[in-house]
Amino acid sequence: MTRTLWDSTVGKKAIMAVTGLIMLGYLVAHMAGNLKIFFGPGEFDGYAHWLRTMGAPVLHEEWALWIVRVALVAAVVLHGVSAYQLSRRDIRARPAGYVRRRARASYATRTMRWGGVILALFLVWHILDLTTGTVHTGFRPGHPYQNVVDTFSTWYGNVIYITAVLALGLHVRHGFWSAAQTLGVGNATRERVLKTLAGLLALVLTAGFVSVPVAVMTGLVR
Repeated sequence: MTRTLWDSTVGKKAIMAVTGLIMLGYLVAHMAGNLKIFFGPGEFDGYAHWLRTMGAPVLHEEWALWIVRVALVAAVVLHGVSAYQLSRRDIRARPAGYVRRRARASYATRTMRWGGVILALFLVWHILDLTTGTVHTGFRPGHPYQNVVDTFSTWYGNVIYITAVLALGLHVRHGFWSAAQTLGVGNATRERVLKTLAGLLALVLTAGFVSVPVAVMTGLVR
């Protein structure tokens, strides 16, 4: 049954929809956590510490955090592999390509694949920058507030982050609506509502994530 689901086009689309919604839920929570930076270093660093101790005393330190990480990695891998395989099937089905693009295809639809690549590359950078500190000069373990301020005090840190967030907004805008269609939630009556909701989610996430580097650049957070 599992193998049949994975091998079918419908199954892969369903996997993409479910994993996409899982990642969307994480992004909303992650954005809310990021906004704590506006309440000062004590609040933000306290939140970062809580992430490592959540689930205590039932779970040992960082166990819950690692459970979330493993679940997210699994979701990202399944989402990415499904997207790649569906893309290859689509190309094989029409090797000559379309003579003309569909007029109704939105910019977000046409750039979903490249957006996914940009987000995958950014994810690697983001981990190396603010989690491991590998590419972050002056990284200070245990001082997340200062590390965030340091990152967004550089022009390249802002360019990389804001570019990725804009790609994320486009990805969410199309992906949420597409997931609803795949899972059978959407229909002709709900289409306008779902598209509006997808646009609002994309706007809120984009504004929420971009507000942090903008606040650092303008000196509101320092």
